[in-house]
Amino acid sequence: MATGTGGAVSSVDPYATQIGLDVLADGGTAVDAAVATAAALGVTEPYSAGIGGGGFLVHYDAETGDVTAYDSRETAPTTFTEDVLRGDDGAPLPFRDVVSSGLSVGVPGTAALWERLAETEGTRPLAELLAPARDLARRGFVVDETFSEQTAANAERFSLFPATAQVFLPGGAVPEPGDVFRNPGLARAYDEISRRGTHTLYDGRMGRAVVRAARYPRTAPGVEVFPGQITAADLAAYEVLEPEPVRSDYRGLEVVGMPVPSSGGTTVAEALNLLEAYDDLTGEQLAVVPEDAYLHRFAEATATAFADRNRYVGDVPGVPVEELVSQGFADERACGLFDPDVAAARPIPFGSPDGDYATCDAAAGVQEAPRDDHGTTHLTVADASGDVVAYTLTIEQTGGSGITVPGYGFLLNNELTDFSFAPTTPGVPDPNLPGPGKRPRSSMAPTVVLQDGVAVGGLGSPGGSTIITTVAQVLTGYVDRGLPLVDAIAAPRVSSRNGATTTVEPVVADGPLGEALRARGHALSTSSEIGAATAVRVLPDGRFEAAAETVRRGGGDAGVVNPG
Repeated sequence: MATGTGGAVSSVDPYATQIGLDVLADGGTAVDAAVATAAALGVTEPYSAGIGGGGFLVHYDAETGDVTAYDSRETAPTTFTEDVLRGDDGAPLPFRDVVSSGLSVGVPGTAALWERLAETEGTRPLAELLAPARDLARRGFVVDETFSEQTAANAERFSLFPATAQVFLPGGAVPEPGDVFRNPGLARAYDEISRRGTHTLYDGRMGRAVVRAARYPRTAPGVEVFPGQITAADLAAYEVLEPEPVRSDYRGLEVVGMPVPSSGGTTVAEALNLLEAYDDLTGEQLAVVPEDAYLHRFAEATATAFADRNRYVGDVPGVPVEELVSQGFADERACGLFDPDVAAARPIPFGSPDGDYATCDAAAGVQEAPRDDHGTTHLTVADASGDVVAYTLTIEQTGGSGITVPGYGFLLNNELTDFSFAPTTPGVPDPNLPGPGKRPRSSMAPTVVLQDGVAVGGLGSPGGSTIITTVAQVLTGYVDRGLPLVDAIAAPRVSSRNGATTTVEPVVADGPLGEALRARGHALSTSSEIGAATAVRVLPDGRFEAAAETVRRGGGDAGVVNPG
């Protein structure tokens, strides 16, 4: 944690955070610093982010008070049909076979977003913002334990693709902690974008290399993988979107997040609304109940919100966003489902966000939980003027598709595996089936928090579908439980996403909190870590507080321009 003036940056990586702080110290804005930090994460966190992927960004402009959401989510090729991820027998293709193949690769949007931001919101040309990351890729960085472990975990599938093995398994070996890792191909990619703009990626030489890598993956002898479908026309047609952000009220704060195709904004909002509804039902505020009761309420709220997310949210027309984030819908869901002493049976049924909430009719049908997504990285920035950026970017799972663009040193995403391969539950509409040009549903939840129309902070996390629960738990830990920001980030986490079990970290599972949750009927599963949050506060006296993980992913890195 750091407190001081001049602006703040929080990310999962010290190199990236320092590059962002240098931009702020040189007079750059939060947008400038966010782009430079993200580009650096493409170097040091190449298995989570980079120009082969996409993301979502929320920007608060202190001068105007406006909040803008940017959608640079990857898109499916125009040939991607509803049954493309199914075999001839109609059964879903094996996930393992699809993920490490060209078939999983969507049209990337990250570079297009960086260029849009530099041209419309920033004060520095894109070439200047990419220069520190380009130099970092060229001279190298010291490998930490997380980078080494992630490489080792992916070594088998990286070896399927010679271009990937050449970059990320230098000399055929996994880089060890303390080694210096260099990526001259990525430096070349950043240099080419700096000189030619993103035209090279979307309608030029780099784009042709991307299409070849996805459609005709070069594999090791004897290895065959599915070919991809993206074309030069798909790249040329890519657009960054500016959808209306999702807004909801919580304890006198305005929580602003991403709309569809992200489910982050709606699901965080619904979960928070449900927690307020539980207060009214029980007559006990979340702030004062014991810790086990707090975690029980939190698990019930997020599982319920996920039931509605899974049924209604996707890149389809008519998503009932206003109803999903309305307090009336949450009140109906709470009065029909919540028991302060007993966990509801999973899967919790989805509701009817129809605007008629006069009764406690909380169940409209049951849908099984979809496969979890995972991966990503997140950064949060504030500048001296009070602008705030929350930015989550990804190539999907750790290591993406495993396919590196030859000569350019960056991995392509496997974002198309975020689609449902087949309807989750027979007879229940699934809004996340594949489609031409469609954007897969995401869990990314970059969030900016306002009070009386002024930003007081921002936050977000990586972690696939646990992003939503992580963001909501950090918010409630800080707002309701009275934890300092860094402690709210460090607190033991639970994540209930309407699957058969509630996922908890070992400190919960193995202690009295786990015992108390089981006594309430929660079936627990354990994850070594859930999420890796970063956050920034804008303090009333003009200072900033930046906070990051203390342990998860080896610890994040948070800093301010002028400490003290």
